[in-house]
Amino acid sequence: MAHEKNPAPTLRRVGIKDVADRAGVSIGTVSNVINHPARVSADTLARVRSAIEALGYVRDESARQLRAGSSRVLGLLVLDLGNPFFADVARGVEREAHEAGLGVMVCTSGQDATLEAKYVSLLSEQRVHGVLLTPMETSGPHLDVLRRRHVPYALLDRLSADGTACSVSLDDVAGGALALRHLLEAGHRRVGFVSGPSTLQQVRDRREGAARAVAEAGLPASALVETATERLDFAAGVDAGARLLGLPDRPTAVFCANDLLALGVLQAVFAAGLRVPEELAIVGYDDIEFAAAAAVPLTSVRKPAADMGSLAARLLLSEIQDAAGQHEHRQVVLEPELVVRRSSLARR
Repeated sequence: MAHEKNPAPTLRRVGIKDVADRAGVSIGTVSNVINHPARVSADTLARVRSAIEALGYVRDESARQLRAGSSRVLGLLVLDLGNPFFADVARGVEREAHEAGLGVMVCTSGQDATLEAKYVSLLSEQRVHGVLLTPMETSGPHLDVLRRRHVPYALLDRLSADGTACSVSLDDVAGGALALRHLLEAGHRRVGFVSGPSTLQQVRDRREGAARAVAEAGLPASALVETATERLDFAAGVDAGARLLGLPDRPTAVFCANDLLALGVLQAVFAAGLRVPEELAIVGYDDIEFAAAAAVPLTSVRKPAADMGSLAARLLLSEIQDAAGQHEHRQVVLEPELVVRRSSLARR
């Protein structure tokens, strides 16, 4: 004769009422212990916290979000977390969020506009406190989604040209000019530019700055030789470096739109058996940690990534906390700095 097994007991979620019953206090007192501990006596605080620990109570954050209208999380959407620059930006954002008692939800678009749109929608659906983002385009429709849903946001490593949001960026036109002037002053008269997706404003600005420096030096526009890439990563730099070295009239120096591209070009130069900077000088952009640690330390245009993240987070939090509606959007544009290392020593 078959016997039925006793069904497994159902695990019931511990609620705030269970904590109140165990501690012998009201639900309101438990709520104060969680949200406003300063309002509760030391004895009651200890008793309630003991009950919370014994029962394993975890508050229902989704229910709290529905009541409050937002979560205790900032959204951070960047182009590529594989780039150490954005990892440093995230560190700066997390520092400010932690001080404000908030967490950070980090997303990466992978330089994909479709994925960027999905993450913008997801972050707004999650009722995040606010969003810090590095969009593909600062005038794109994705920002309209945040505006329509009344989600505060600030731009990171981008300039809000129309002033409708706070932004923290670097003067990339000046940065591109700084890099090229350095190479021209070192005696180079034909310089390669390893770019990146032309859809990115930063790439266009760095190219513009480089072209300006060439024109200021009285050289023809053809003195700047562009090698385009679809991405801003190490593999794209290796490929671009190989193509650049294969040119019949090879440049004597190269300026790369970021350090990952520059490190890829450096690898391609080594693979070809050439010397840096004697046969090809290289300048990167961002000054990530790996730039100084490369086999040939890399000259780079420095961007203070962690500081940019911290500043953007502070601007966003200022807007979020402005109950009186007096917040004024600020567009902070930082000046670039060239850090000269062995990869671009003057020609002899």
